[in-house]
Amino acid sequence: MRLYNTLTRCIEELDSKIENKGEIYKKAAVVRIYLCGVTVYDDSHIGHARTIILFDVLRRYLIFKGYCVKFIQNFTDVDDKIINRAKDEAVTAGDISAKFISSYFNDFDSLNILRADQYPLATQNIEDMIVLIDNLMTKGHAYLTPNGVYFRIKSYSEYGKLSKKPIDELESGSRVEVDPSKENPLDFALWKFYYEPPIWDSPWGKGRPGWHIECSAMALKYLGSNFEIHGGGYDLLFPHHENEIAQSEAYSGKQFAKLWLHTGMVTINSEKMSKSLGNIVTIKEALKRWGMNALKIYCLSAQYSKPIDYTDKLLAESKQRWRQIETCAYELRFATSIDTIGVNDNGDNGDNGSKSKAMERLCNETMNSFQAAMDDNLNTTLALTEFMRFVTEINRHTAEGRLTRSISNSVLKVFNSFMNVLGLKIVEATETEKKEIEELIVMRNKLRAEKKFQNSDELRRKLSEQYSVELMDHKDRTIWKKVEN
Repeated sequence: MRLYNTLTRCIEELDSKIENKGEIYKKAAVVRIYLCGVTVYDDSHIGHARTIILFDVLRRYLIFKGYCVKFIQNFTDVDDKIINRAKDEAVTAGDISAKFISSYFNDFDSLNILRADQYPLATQNIEDMIVLIDNLMTKGHAYLTPNGVYFRIKSYSEYGKLSKKPIDELESGSRVEVDPSKENPLDFALWKFYYEPPIWDSPWGKGRPGWHIECSAMALKYLGSNFEIHGGGYDLLFPHHENEIAQSEAYSGKQFAKLWLHTGMVTINSEKMSKSLGNIVTIKEALKRWGMNALKIYCLSAQYSKPIDYTDKLLAESKQRWRQIETCAYELRFATSIDTIGVNDNGDNGDNGSKSKAMERLCNETMNSFQAAMDDNLNTTLALTEFMRFVTEINRHTAEGRLTRSISNSVLKVFNSFMNVLGLKIVEATETEKKEIEELIVMRNKLRAEKKFQNSDELRRKLSEQYSVELMDHKDRTIWKKVEN
């Protein structure tokens, strides 16, 4: 697999670490990934969703290819925004972070995102940050001021290598405060002195860690130096990721991460999302309007590093794609559950052997094309196109009754592989619902046979309104699908 490395500005072969996994598994290729998580002071929005969906698909695909993936995603649970909201609501910062961590999991479980192996909290790793800062001070990379401890960027000769800008052209990042006691305006806080909670003891005085040191400490603790992939949204490239590299490599003397992967921003009708414009779309709002699968298809439909605009048109197109996928899933499911044989255009049994070979060829060709796209810098745009071509072809064959039970079973396995890699998921009816749905369909078919079409249409409406079920009438049978609202 080849991915674009922001650090080198080149597409590179993905490296992996070989670990001994014991006698049963022998040696395994391990890919360690650190993803910068959210600052938990508010509900997550669609910009967060895009990044986490893309990294979830990357992780799923690596597992599909046989890699062992160690996936770490942090929560920033100490930050001025959290503290300010806590003051406004007259609660503790811990109350705010706990509330929005819970909200995060509700959102991303609803999006069918695999849980990370670990979700370290900044507040649970303060001691590791203090050790790291102390080491940087000993080596001359950090210094003490009346306001805290700062990283001395001129002590690290490669500063700017991620953003590709010389030091004299760089400007202070959004979280770098003006402080006249600093040696250089770009020097950034490792530890800031505070006297109101939340605060922690340190060798230099009570206070809180800087934002950048949090991720360095957690990434090094859980993955070690020189891990395979570090990622996040493009807005984190500078100063956050630039500063992570500087302090981590100054500390360890080793490369921090081999490959840096950044996702593009989400805009709203071509405008940047911001609270001042009132155009923030939360994941909860997007899920309620469009559903999980349409939202994921939308996020995967554009090249991951490019900006993508959040518009009704693009989301409606994504929902239409999902309707086709739903149809395919249920066509295959019912084709495997009824006792039918394929027929050719002349109405006889046809050559099932040739049909089987043709379908096997379609499955193999699509899988090869899908993997080629994913291997080429995670090209989900092309991979999704290949999957939709596959879906369209299967829908045509299943609607014509051309698939035998055994062929459908084989196709369903390939279909499910695509679904799993892309993180898509069919909405399932309960066993009780299935029984009631099937009974209503039998009643409807009887009414249709008796030419009581008004009554049969009422049952169709009941199935739609009460069970979110759409019916698909074929020449010799009626099948159904439960649609995602």
